Amino acid sequence: MEEEVGRITHYFSKINVGVLELSKGELHVGDTIHIKGHTSDFYQKVESMQVENNPVDSAKPREPVGIKVESPVRENDIVFKVTED
Repeated sequence: MEEEVGRITHYFSKINVGVLELSKGELHVGDTIHIKGHTSDFYQKVESMQVENNPVDSAKPREPVGIKVESPVRENDIVFKVTED
């Protein structure tokens, strides 16, 4: 099952980091996400997250969080949290 949790607002291509603006729910290191957009469509496990350049284990809504991504992402790509319900 997948639940939309936010959107990508920026992508740093040199370091493969996408900035995710959470709209609802929480995201934790270890969660599996699905990033889907115009040219993006892949699943990955959240290996690391940062808020204002500080490593964090979880993020809450309206908190921009940087996540290392395995493939390029674009602004407005939708991020879904994958659960096993």
